Amino acid sequence: MTTLELPDDELAGQPAAYWTGVAYESLIAFTRARQAEFGFTQPQFWLLRNLSPSDLLPHDGGMTVSELEQAMSSYLRAEDDLDVEAQALLERGWVSRDEKGALSITEAGEDARLRFKQYAPTIRALIHKDIDDADYVAALKVLRQLIRNTGGSA
Repeated sequence: MTTLELPDDELAGQPAAYWTGVAYESLIAFTRARQAEFGFTQPQFWLLRNLSPSDLLPHDGGMTVSELEQAMSSYLRAEDDLDVEAQALLERGWVSRDEKGALSITEAGEDARLRFKQYAPTIRALIHKDIDDADYVAALKVLRQLIRNTGGSA
């Protein structure tokens, strides 16, 4: 892939929506590829997080796939199939299913969640290579202002 270097005055006229879309797709693809190298999928990690009392589980007990889809609706992608991902976790013994269909994380699943969580700093470091924190913070501030300017909340 060829990277075109543009002068600042041309960059200033570039459409933010295009570049944020390109960034989103690239970051998701990169993150998911690294997670696959480590032996798990992003939706599997999200399922374990949402089922863990030590992380995102909002109440005691388990959650059905439908409830999990609702809980994750703001970040699930169209290609994410939680039924398939939950089945993979069941087969690994990382979740169990009760008679009502609710999934619960097992001790092995909690161990896996914690193991997967340890990969996040490595993935972040690869993504942030050659970007200092001040530039990253400035970029996020600009993105947040763009969101507010267009009626969103950030």
